[in-house]
Amino acid sequence: MKLDDDIHNYYEHLVLDRIETLGLNKSKGEDYLADLCCLALNQIPPRYIRFEVDMSFYLPQSERQQMEMNAVNAVSQAASFLDQNVIEKKLKSAT
Repeated sequence: MKLDDDIHNYYEHLVLDRIETLGLNKSKGEDYLADLCCLALNQIPPRYIRFEVDMSFYLPQSERQQMEMNAVNAVSQAASFLDQNVIEKKLKSAT
């Protein structure tokens, strides 16, 4: 059995939207962004969909807002973690 190529985690879309909203896609490198996405997505349970329209029509507004807040919080925590590690590495290399 082969899973359809269209199946994806809806949170991927929300996390990428949040990264773009914050402008991190323009100020951070590819490695940072990849790590950020992995860390953020690992904090929230996946929500698999096949078509975006599924989320538009079948998801209550309150649940959609909660999912957006989950993505906002996950990206924030992941960025804080990554930024703290960068600072610690710089401090270690300076000593």
